[in-house]
Amino acid sequence: MDYNKLPGTQIKVSKICLGTMTWGRQNNEHEGHEQMDFAFDQGVNFFDTAELYPIPPRQEEQGETERIIGSWFKKSGHREKIILASKIAGPAAFTQHIRTDKSYSKKTIDTAVEKSLKRLQTDYIDLYQLHWPERPTNFFGKRGYDYERGDVWEENFEMVLEALNAHVKKGNIRYIGLSNETPWGTMRFLSASNADRPRVRTIQNPYSLLNRTFEVGNSEVCHREDVGLLAYSPLAFGVLSGKYRNGNRPDKSRLTLFPHYDRYSSEACTASVERYYQLAQENNLTLTQLALAFVNDRPFTTSNIIGATNLEQLKENIDTHAISLSKEILERIEEIHTLQPNPAP
Repeated sequence: MDYNKLPGTQIKVSKICLGTMTWGRQNNEHEGHEQMDFAFDQGVNFFDTAELYPIPPRQEEQGETERIIGSWFKKSGHREKIILASKIAGPAAFTQHIRTDKSYSKKTIDTAVEKSLKRLQTDYIDLYQLHWPERPTNFFGKRGYDYERGDVWEENFEMVLEALNAHVKKGNIRYIGLSNETPWGTMRFLSASNADRPRVRTIQNPYSLLNRTFEVGNSEVCHREDVGLLAYSPLAFGVLSGKYRNGNRPDKSRLTLFPHYDRYSSEACTASVERYYQLAQENNLTLTQLALAFVNDRPFTTSNIIGATNLEQLKENIDTHAISLSKEILERIEEIHTLQPNPAP
């Protein structure tokens, strides 16, 4: 396994990060433990979760993913060997079951951290992230800024950082990160940090062959400000595995169970997937290998968050850390990307 330093720290995290959002709904506790056992044995030391999980969110399962991770820590005794990331949920209609105050207020952050620590059966979270902006912009299939709703939020970067810093001082949190954030938001958090406010170390945004919008703005911020990308949805809800080609809908797959998760299923996405599939075939690669190796290759990627619902998928995903794409393949990827840039939000 390859490892990168979490920017601005001495922590080394595996190039592949184990995503967990299916545990508690698509996967049961036993299967979650199997995945953690296998990933750990392959050198994966970085797990990512959230208080919102599992996905799709429902009241009856909220927090179950963290609980499953906590029970694995207790059983395995591996807590000190894992770099653990979690997230606080922000304002959205689908978070009403978590709390009524959905802002990133001090009270909200205090409560969220306390509950996550209890479910995770740990005294600290290595990386604590804001799951998406409070502002009406840039989350879960939405591109850009909503001008009509732009005045519903009041600037509070300093307050949020001070609330998080209280937990850094207590030792509940080691470092902080953002998720689904824009270049403006990232820079405002960075400029608001000081001796009494922690500095953002990572940004967890979607990044894949079908969505490279991170490259516009955020990649330069990461380069110049020493912030690392934690890439999520690198297989675009499994679309870039090729399993949905030609209209297929495998049993128990995400799009079969949850067809409204269709942001990567447009005609433009389907056409791009077919081109990437042919490129992979021409080079004796699976589409999964091509897609994940591309994300791994990016200079701004600190870790690539992969998810799986079975061990066969998990093995293929983890093994991509050892695949290097040739200059010729990367050039062909750029040609395909130019035909239809960023077909998915």
